[in-house]
Amino acid sequence: MTLDLTLTTMSNGADAIGRHEGKAIFVPFAIPGETVRVEIVEDKPTFARAKLIEVIAPSPDRVTPVCKHFGVCGGCQWQHISYEAQLKWKKQVVIDQLFRIGGITSPNVLDTIPSPSPLHYRNHVQFSQTEDGKLGFMSSAGVVPISECHIAHPDIMALFNQLDIEKLDVDRIGVRVTSDEAMIVFESESGEPPDVEIDLDVSVAAVNKRGEALTMIGSDHLVQTILGRDFRISAASFFQVNTAQAETLIEVAITALGVSDGDTVLDLYCGAGLFTAFIAEKAARVIGVESYESAVGDAEVNLNEFNNVELFESPAEMAMDHLVKESVQRVILDPPRAGCDKRVLDALIKIAPQRIVYVSCDAATLARDAKRLIGAGYKLESATPLDMFPQTHHIEIIAIFNL
Repeated sequence: MTLDLTLTTMSNGADAIGRHEGKAIFVPFAIPGETVRVEIVEDKPTFARAKLIEVIAPSPDRVTPVCKHFGVCGGCQWQHISYEAQLKWKKQVVIDQLFRIGGITSPNVLDTIPSPSPLHYRNHVQFSQTEDGKLGFMSSAGVVPISECHIAHPDIMALFNQLDIEKLDVDRIGVRVTSDEAMIVFESESGEPPDVEIDLDVSVAAVNKRGEALTMIGSDHLVQTILGRDFRISAASFFQVNTAQAETLIEVAITALGVSDGDTVLDLYCGAGLFTAFIAEKAARVIGVESYESAVGDAEVNLNEFNNVELFESPAEMAMDHLVKESVQRVILDPPRAGCDKRVLDALIKIAPQRIVYVSCDAATLARDAKRLIGAGYKLESATPLDMFPQTHHIEIIAIFNL
């Protein structure tokens, strides 16, 4: 079925939304305010998904995408939207989710903090291979081979252009760069090193699904400098992909935390210690919790200079069973997209810290968890969207809760 729609808002995802006979219609590569012609491709009782056929009345925010692969490879979803409008819609998505899911009337959502670089910002990209070995990105239609990527750091694309690899028995080929180092990571279920020769000035590792890494060439880690401090990043460890914006994230989050020199601070999902290191400079005591073995190993190195930091290698919900009786004044947490386990929130409510800074990469799960915290007596002081992922619909959010 083909129909004409006027789009009214943006979903918590890649699509604009219009309505037809009371049903929400999700339309990719469109912009609220536009009138479009669409074809329904998935029809459900309460909503439908559509394919964009024609833009009848374009938005003034519509721009020409810079990448020839846009709309096919799946890496970006919003290159057709001006950067100023991307920032506006990310703020509105946070407002909508906090209202719809969190039940918060008129939430105090601040303007989205723009990325210093809307393009060429990603320091880590994961490629897949086509059947004939060409590198590309995994989309709903399979692997799409690419020849350019405008959100990848130029050093990554320089390596990309030098790679000539036959089809390998791996799931993904990751490329990571810092200011003066690079690493190629072959990811597979087994983590068995592929039979490949690489004559480039890079480190090379193989990683399995459990996050266990085998160094094939060079070093087993990179060093990334953030706000003048060096951080070790192992092949299997997560680290923020937008280096310049990561510095802004830290500055905003640490300021929001408001640490005093007598405070005990709990850092949940602490990763390689990115927040922990800057908190430890100010707090009397910091307790870091991280479940991923590789990240904990990095954190031990990154935090070695501090004698006021304790690290727990554990899922957050299990660690909270032991930490629930601690006297904690401040909490910072940066959970995965799924948000916090209910047991984590229940334990935080029992600990009753004066302030919680919640760093979220998903507005919907933030809103869900905010509703629980507010129901226990916390107040949402503010939520600040931060654009860690320009040209995509993904949003980083720093929310402040006070008791």
